[in-house]
Amino acid sequence: MTDQPERKRPAAKPAGRTQSRRSGEGEDRPEWQKRVAHPRPETEDRSPVIPDEITEMDLDISVRAQLKTLTAENAEKTARHLAMVNLLFEQDPELAHKHALAAAKRAGRIAVVRETVGVTAYLVGDFGLALRELTTYRRISGSNSQIPLMVDSERGLGRPQKALELGRSVDRKALPPAVRVNLAIAMSGARLDLNEIELALAELEIPELSATNVHEFSPPLFRAYAETLRLANRESEAQRWTDLAIRAEQHFLGENDPENEVFSVIEEIQIPEASKPARLSNKTQHDVVARTPRDTSFKRENRDMEDNADKSGKPEKPKRPPFEKKQNNFGPQPRGGKGNNKGFGGPPKGRSRGPGRGR
Repeated sequence: MTDQPERKRPAAKPAGRTQSRRSGEGEDRPEWQKRVAHPRPETEDRSPVIPDEITEMDLDISVRAQLKTLTAENAEKTARHLAMVNLLFEQDPELAHKHALAAAKRAGRIAVVRETVGVTAYLVGDFGLALRELTTYRRISGSNSQIPLMVDSERGLGRPQKALELGRSVDRKALPPAVRVNLAIAMSGARLDLNEIELALAELEIPELSATNVHEFSPPLFRAYAETLRLANRESEAQRWTDLAIRAEQHFLGENDPENEVFSVIEEIQIPEASKPARLSNKTQHDVVARTPRDTSFKRENRDMEDNADKSGKPEKPKRPPFEKKQNNFGPQPRGGKGNNKGFGGPPKGRSRGPGRGR
């Protein structure tokens, strides 16, 4: 009878191996367990808090329709963040930008969300991010509605020549009049960056520059033309266009007959303090605290009207966007045409409650 080869016994497992595997401390844990077990990085920004009073119904229905591809819960939260952008972008653009970024984390493939991030980035002076986001919005939507802000963002990055190339890449005749006006202002600013004053005037001499045919987008165009004329030492002409701009503003803001002004009165909402400050740009970050809106878009009492009035008793006019890279550069006002409140589309005119406001 032949001898059978001796079978090798399996090596004894080290003590504690089973216990280590069960406790999740071993190196052979499944990959999905490792992902789940990872703690949230301490440096990660948390989404800003949304007051309970703000619901998805505060956003325009046309914008909510673009969120239908999301889950119900995700669409609701995204809509509430976008509603907060509409509420805050004039009074606190940096906090509005945080809400836009929070919406982008949830719905980064939705065109209106990328547009909102781009516009709010422009408002806080992060021109690199603004250009990237608005370029993405343009690719997704096929729209050139934000081409003026893209051109002005190139200026903000110190690239006026690229700004001119970008502006020339679109068919201006196909643009809506309000967008064409803002693009002309941005192109004129790029010419001034290059010290080309006469060409800057030529950029502004578009059909909308008419003293007899005035629209809501006319005042910023008239003012930009007047300031450029002053740079060309044509003071008398500059004063004429300045006067036209003032008269146009008075007409469209209703200041010729203040008694007929209508103000929207809505409830005051306390904005909760953000848990952590966002890292947006190299601008000085201010503390985000609970505040009461001060703009004429919100609830106005006699005390608020006195605080916002100038010496003549007229309400303070809306401020221009923060882009003023250097003196006498005229960045466009990121505003759409009349009734263009579907989607973000930039800050509204005058006393509008903000684009996308439902109630």
